[in-house]
Amino acid sequence: MTESLQKLPGIGRKSATRLAYHIVNLSDDDIATLADNIRNIKERTHPCATCFRTIDNDREVCDICSSTTRDGSMICVVKDTRDLDSIERAGCFNGKYHVTDGLISPILGVSPEDIRLRELIARIGAADVKEIIIAFEPTVEGDATALYISRLLTPAGVRVTKLARGLPIGTDFYSTDSLTLVKAIENRIAV
Repeated sequence: MTESLQKLPGIGRKSATRLAYHIVNLSDDDIATLADNIRNIKERTHPCATCFRTIDNDREVCDICSSTTRDGSMICVVKDTRDLDSIERAGCFNGKYHVTDGLISPILGVSPEDIRLRELIARIGAADVKEIIIAFEPTVEGDATALYISRLLTPAGVRVTKLARGLPIGTDFYSTDSLTLVKAIENRIAV
């Protein structure tokens, strides 16, 4: 069991061993519930048809995309649902989102065609989008993807900005505090 638990992100040998011992001591009902939740997670989750955020309800579109109170003229482009959730927790953005499901990385063989850029362009063409906020981690891949998107969208008259460099280089959004994310969004700069 320890080997299986080590396949989870952020779980090393010691944490996997600690979790395995904890699971062994759970009641039969708790183990059954945990096993059912793990087994069913892939069946219950799916990407939002608009922004590609991972959702776990029966609707085709997430609550953010279907909201009439959010500003549809601004789209914040993020790498994954976890980054979207971090920005939402910070409570500083009232626009909509687009999840690319990755970053351009020639070294890893990830090209622009491998991430959801065609869908982003289609959204911009179908709506009155005035600004794209690129919210990628400050890494080589994040910067390369931001530059690619900027070169793609700027000629179309869309303002393209990215988060200010209040975020430490090489960090991930998940471990970044909310105030740092708020300041990075408030002080975004043109790409």
